[in-house]
Amino acid sequence: MLLTARSQSNVSFGLGFTERWLLSTLTTLPCFVLILINVTMLVTLRRKKVFGETSRYILLFNLLLADTMLMALNQLLYILSMGGLFLSYPVCGVLIMIATLTNEVSPLTLVAMSLERYVAVSFPLRHAVIVTMRGTVAVIGVLWAFCSLNILVRVLLLLEFPFDRLESLQMQHFCSPFLMFITPKSHDYDKAYTCFLFISASIAVMSSYIGVMVVAQSASKDTSSARKTRDTLLLHLIQLALSLFTTMHNSLLLAMSTVVRRRVLVAVQNVFYVFIIMLPKCLNPLIYVLRDPVIRPVFMGNFRCPLKN
Repeated sequence: MLLTARSQSNVSFGLGFTERWLLSTLTTLPCFVLILINVTMLVTLRRKKVFGETSRYILLFNLLLADTMLMALNQLLYILSMGGLFLSYPVCGVLIMIATLTNEVSPLTLVAMSLERYVAVSFPLRHAVIVTMRGTVAVIGVLWAFCSLNILVRVLLLLEFPFDRLESLQMQHFCSPFLMFITPKSHDYDKAYTCFLFISASIAVMSSYIGVMVVAQSASKDTSSARKTRDTLLLHLIQLALSLFTTMHNSLLLAMSTVVRRRVLVAVQNVFYVFIIMLPKCLNPLIYVLRDPVIRPVFMGNFRCPLKN
């Protein structure tokens, strides 16, 4: 379910220093720009009072926070693998669990944002009563608590592995989720939870999308708001699809490894890392900057300042 997994952990194996340096530079620079965009968006959402008092912007901030943390951890693990650095099992475990937590908060927050938009269009007069700041904060707390409970289950399953038989807690491989979820139960649980998470999230977003379409078609007056919300929900559905595609990242690379040379595979792997794993996490700022007239000027002002400095 998570980031680069086993194939990314071996990205630097067999490559010379120059090749590793070139690949890491070409990959890190665009990823740094994507992380900078997300960080700028987070700063933007703290600049105006309205952003801290509107439910949709509070949910957006939570989504961006989770995505940015995940992107930063992805990049850290990538740099460690390219540098040939091994971690200890405890350190790797903490990093993977945090990355897993933020990765699971993201689609659930998309569901909450989709439901909020559905309520705004379908029940405009009751929206302020149904969707409150206190309720939004409570929902965010429940999301993090639910995902944290899942992490606790993963840790308990991981304890079944006989770590006491290891000669050292120092890992002999690069840190990756596949090397941490090393018991059969862990793998089965991860597959089951991933299916449950994405199927439930997809059903919720699709239901919201269909509901907004019905409202847009049945309304006799201006439906511009409904159309805009419908487009936003469609983009959220695309984001979920891209997130689900990342789960097939390793299987696709494994299939390619039998028909292409290693250096070609490494190049493709790095392209996948940027455009399939990292780029989808940057779609939210782009969506809201291009489509939200309130956020756009504040974001552009914040984004230009660091570049000028």
